[in-house]
Amino acid sequence: MRGTAAAAAAAAALLLTTVACATGGTGLPGAAVTTTNPATTALTTTDPATGAGLAANGARAPVPGFGEVAYRISAMPSALRCALLAETAQQRAQGLMNRRDLAGYDGMLFDFASPVNVGFWMKDTPLPLSIAYFDGDGRFVSAVDMAPCLGRGNNCPSYPASGPFRYALEVAQGGLGALGVGPGAVLTTAGPCS
Repeated sequence: MRGTAAAAAAAAALLLTTVACATGGTGLPGAAVTTTNPATTALTTTDPATGAGLAANGARAPVPGFGEVAYRISAMPSALRCALLAETAQQRAQGLMNRRDLAGYDGMLFDFASPVNVGFWMKDTPLPLSIAYFDGDGRFVSAVDMAPCLGRGNNCPSYPASGPFRYALEVAQGGLGALGVGPGAVLTTAGPCS
């Protein structure tokens, strides 16, 4: 029993969130946040410049219930990126709810079978996010920053696109520019991530 208690204490210690600052641990802005995903026990670090999460070994950590998709933004045609994929109604409804990191992915790409004109919300989503909407041809429609909405039940604001869209890309707030997302950008998908 004693060994089990020690192992449990060690596991609990791993679940604590730590802050590893680029400034030598001073807690100043620009800190990279390291967390443990309880579902996978994989350590992930969020890059403050891009908002992307990286597992401790630099790899992406699987997120149960979601696949992944490679994508490209026309403004950066040589850069093949990787996002979590939400393509079923259940996956789109869950989205990034209750996630505290992006598990090494740029964000989450929502793929609808045909163009829609609905709003997204941040119910039970602790990460501040930016979302970009793209039409059926992958052309940029609009983008907006979204604030976390915790403990308010269904009383959360909606963030609609400025017109019909087929794809929506959620990333850490402020991260769209680093990916080349903005007016004139075109998103294309390229199958599974490598």
